[in-house]
Amino acid sequence: MEPDQSLSSTMNPFPDDIFTEPEDVDPDTLANLGPLRRLAGIWEGRKGVDLNPKAEGPERREYIERIELQPIDPQANGPQLFYGLRYHVHILATDEEATFHDQVGYWLWEPATGLVLHTVAIPRGQVAIASGHAKPDAANLVLNAARGQTEYGICSTAFLEYAFRTDSYRIEINFNADGSWSYVSDTMIMVRGRSEPFRHRDVNTLRKVAEPTPNPLHQITNR
Repeated sequence: MEPDQSLSSTMNPFPDDIFTEPEDVDPDTLANLGPLRRLAGIWEGRKGVDLNPKAEGPERREYIERIELQPIDPQANGPQLFYGLRYHVHILATDEEATFHDQVGYWLWEPATGLVLHTVAIPRGQVAIASGHAKPDAANLVLNAARGQTEYGICSTAFLEYAFRTDSYRIEINFNADGSWSYVSDTMIMVRGRSEPFRHRDVNTLRKVAEPTPNPLHQITNR
């Protein structure tokens, strides 16, 4: 029996032509970031709170955070077009000088579909891609990633899988009326020897300390 082509085309949102890239792409990333435009720049937050698992029970730490989010040139996967921000997060606990947390990655926006992606890479051997959808003027973003997913999933080292298995990641961002933005991130971790998963939560509010630098291609075309 021949497959129902109309059904397969309905279920598959992607075009048959997977090679041809869009033409006349606007080089100005800051003008095409949709809801991510309000993230662009350099930010600091001084009232972060982290809840993480320890042998004796949950530990609460306060932290100071600095995030730099700079626009990158438009990126294409064949016909798929992303505008985005490259970011670096550096966090210090308020009671010590050593780095408490370091993280790099991208925030990406697909104008054609409203897809929002958040990639995470941390220097303890873990990466993730979280996804969600939003309107260009959205005041709230919610993105999720899950262990075992091949599209928007989580990949960890063998030790983390053994001792602190991450089953899911969720981040919610709210853009505030005063120009700041706040986030809550929840990472569900199955700690070896425990019967229930642990909710590792981070919360902070960020305020802008510097404007973003326009992406390289836009700088070139504006000369």
